[in-house]
Amino acid sequence: MSNSKIDISVVIPLFNEDESLPELVEWNCRVMEAHNFSFEIILIDDGSTDRSWEVIEELKKQTPQLRGIKFRRNYGKSAALNVGFEAAQGNVVITMDADLQDSPDEIPLLYSRIMDEKYDLISGWKKKRHDPFTKTLPTKLFNSATRRMSGIHNLHDFNCGLKAYRRDVIKNIEVYGEMHRYIPVLAKWAGFKKIDEQVVEHYPRKYGTTKFGLSRFINGFLDLLSILFVGKFSKRPMHFFGSMGVLSFFTGTVISIWLIGEKLYDISMGVKFRNATDQPLFFIALVAIVVGFQLFLTGFVAELVSRNSSERNNYQIEREV
Repeated sequence: MSNSKIDISVVIPLFNEDESLPELVEWNCRVMEAHNFSFEIILIDDGSTDRSWEVIEELKKQTPQLRGIKFRRNYGKSAALNVGFEAAQGNVVITMDADLQDSPDEIPLLYSRIMDEKYDLISGWKKKRHDPFTKTLPTKLFNSATRRMSGIHNLHDFNCGLKAYRRDVIKNIEVYGEMHRYIPVLAKWAGFKKIDEQVVEHYPRKYGTTKFGLSRFINGFLDLLSILFVGKFSKRPMHFFGSMGVLSFFTGTVISIWLIGEKLYDISMGVKFRNATDQPLFFIALVAIVVGFQLFLTGFVAELVSRNSSERNNYQIEREV
């Protein structure tokens, strides 16, 4: 781990949270100063349409530890976190939401568990939530599915915004799409195995309304499938597509040989035979052969271009302070 002069970087993505920012920054500064931490607060304005950026500029004048990054448009929380991770210089990186539902008072214990107990990642667990049923039920379902599919069985809340990371972790993972929900999974696939959770306080929203709609659940499920595929097969996609392709091609070939053999047998026995195209098995075999060939080619192409996109995390930043 890098011996940075900054103990803690607090990375906070935000979208239209101008009312909460002054209190949030003051709360973080109060906690840091009380524990003599050297720190920085990085606010990433994800294309807000309210006064969020103006507030950040005003806060910067009063708080030298504050850094602000503004996107030209709304890219999403994952994009904001990825840029924040790139900018962070602290030995321990804390993420939290900007809506004051996460408590900066949790930071000292999170920091201690990373530095003293040598964990790579500590994920908050909002054991008692102050959210509507329409938000908590889908979250529970996603958490259950993620535990089963990822093999990380000791986390109850993958999507909690309050997390602590060893600096090496955030410098070795890439967050995109809706992947912010599955950062512990990303960390595990990157080789960081010391992952645990901590029960944290969850406060009711004080200002504004939630910025997430129902579409995030569909996107989240698709991204879960994506991350599990990428984690297992990003370096060897031929193993996935190729094996299915070979199986499909082999099945189609065996059926074709069997149909040909049946036809030749009928001819040798002087039995009137049907045309091969009259049998459903002929079309099944044909489809299996074609699909198998296509899957094999897909695996070959994927092997060539695997995770080489240079534009995946290219975001247009308008301003920085």
